[in-house]
Amino acid sequence: MVKISPSILSADFSRLGEEMAAIQDGGAEWVHIDVMDGAFVPNISFGAPVYGCVRKHCALPFDVHLMINEPIRYLDDFVKAGADLITIHAESTDRVAETLTAIKERKIAAGLSIKPGTPVEAIREYLPLCDLVLVMSVEPGFGGQKFMPSAVDKIRALTALREELGLHYEIEVDGGINAETAPFCIEAGVDVLVAGSAVFGKADYKAAIDALRG
Repeated sequence: MVKISPSILSADFSRLGEEMAAIQDGGAEWVHIDVMDGAFVPNISFGAPVYGCVRKHCALPFDVHLMINEPIRYLDDFVKAGADLITIHAESTDRVAETLTAIKERKIAAGLSIKPGTPVEAIREYLPLCDLVLVMSVEPGFGGQKFMPSAVDKIRALTALREELGLHYEIEVDGGINAETAPFCIEAGVDVLVAGSAVFGKADYKAAIDALRG
């Protein structure tokens, strides 16, 4: 069954602990935490101390997506704050293999993300180091964007490569995911759906999460 990882960028930050507990009660498998530095992407979100302080309110795995330049500099901060999975961007550093290895050395899962303009083939050499590959179906940095259908082709390509290379990474998609776009990604082989307003913008989180699964 596909996993749902609601993005807390769309949560009510005045009651973040309650929001995280609510998605857990609603059946989400992970919590997606977007960290933006205002340099790699044109927006700023929050750092490790913010989500670290709400760790006690939620037992779900923390799916931390670093949209920051040279993420290797901050790995220890995010691990200390409770990350279970750290995903970096292939475009954010010239030290992709070194950074993925450093994440795994800290005994947590390592993910690699690609922007809409980056082809799957560009990360082929790094796939053996990945526990997860995140396909961005919008330009990273802002919520509420429209889903780019080209992401479905990338999910299919990653599914085929996983089988061809005998690997076991999970495939995640983030951006414009809702009850209408999710089925295309599921059909293509996605394992994890990231959704923001499609969950946190609804009155009933359980119903919203169930709707994403189809």
